[in-house]
Amino acid sequence: MCYAIPGNVKNITGNLITVDYFGEERKARNDFYDLQVGDYVYAQGGFVVEKIDEKLAEEILETWKELFFELKKTDVRLSKLYNDKPDLDKDFLKVIDKATYGKLISRKEALRLLLCEDPDEIDLLHKSANFIRQKFLDNACCVHGIIEFSNTCVCKCTYCGINSENSTLKRYSLDTGEILEVVADAVKRFGFKGLVLQSGEDTSYSSDKILKLIKDIRRNFPVFIFLSLGEREDRFYREAFDAGAKAALFRFETSDSTLYSQLHPHSSLKERTRYLKLFKDIGYIIASGSLIGLPGQKAESVIDDFMFAKELGCDMYSFGPFIPHPDTPLSDYNTPDTEYILKALSVLRLIDPYGKILVTTALESINPQARRQALMSGANSIMLNLTPKDYVGFYDIYPNRATVDVSVEKQIADALQLLKSIGRAPTDLGI
Repeated sequence: MCYAIPGNVKNITGNLITVDYFGEERKARNDFYDLQVGDYVYAQGGFVVEKIDEKLAEEILETWKELFFELKKTDVRLSKLYNDKPDLDKDFLKVIDKATYGKLISRKEALRLLLCEDPDEIDLLHKSANFIRQKFLDNACCVHGIIEFSNTCVCKCTYCGINSENSTLKRYSLDTGEILEVVADAVKRFGFKGLVLQSGEDTSYSSDKILKLIKDIRRNFPVFIFLSLGEREDRFYREAFDAGAKAALFRFETSDSTLYSQLHPHSSLKERTRYLKLFKDIGYIIASGSLIGLPGQKAESVIDDFMFAKELGCDMYSFGPFIPHPDTPLSDYNTPDTEYILKALSVLRLIDPYGKILVTTALESINPQARRQALMSGANSIMLNLTPKDYVGFYDIYPNRATVDVSVEKQIADALQLLKSIGRAPTDLGI
């Protein structure tokens, strides 16, 4: 199964096209192909990633058509919103009603939701987040693959297991040939249309070397490229965008500048924010977020992080739990409970009805059921780990990561089975 549906080009205005999917229209930017009205394309993240032969597209659409509408019906059924608890707090209900109509909720209102402890309120919060997700974004669920090609890092992040001061970790760096082999497998064998290239801040990879890698990928494989490489020269990110990388996964981890400095002695929140603004100016799709449950973090700080990410104009959110690593200075602290993270993700959906919300691997790592629970609580994006099995265990940013011992084939089968059961289409239709 492809992790995108072919769409028919209905209109072209400069490099912006309108694409039709079974009567639904979406916009996408075309930077790579000579297109005409009537052509068929694959799009990811609001960008055209491949022009596809008409006959092949029609064959694929024929196999998709019945399933496409079947999934929609399931999603609509499971996302219906009702409240059979009329005695719930009126102020709580006012915030819920406000959000379901797409109106902005305030920081104070968001905090009220995050702090709720009544099981009936929590249940309605999750149902409302799922309703809002379906209302504004339909049943599309992004399925991206991630390739962790190096665990070498010059940073000293106090929560991260691959930080430069962890002398117990076996380091690795895939060469570009090995990375291209993984990409080829992901695209040609498994049908991925979106891939994340992730590493520690590894200075052994020159910017020119990575630029060549991006160009080689785009030349040989029709795929949407996310970069998750940390802080590099501004020039690199401008040239990487032109070379074919169109998205950046770049978390700020906390919007509290004092806490940020304590966690990142090598950097500053001001510099981190500068990069996110640079990415926005260049034109990248931006995925960002923070850690939830950091030592000393209050609920107010979590809401501040959400508001901060939205103000930055993030297109996708990556908020996951803090998980202490035994070989870091924060090893003695506790992981937040799953329910708190799920509540937070639901509140985030009410804050931003339109953003994509990723179910992080960290959340899946603290609870095997969390992926489904998160998707039913407002989330609509997942990532599958494509890192070669000989190396994946060494990308040890936190212990006991989910799917480290699971084959790509099994990850895909499990993901597709889950998405089908809740009515989600494993595709990104664009904007």
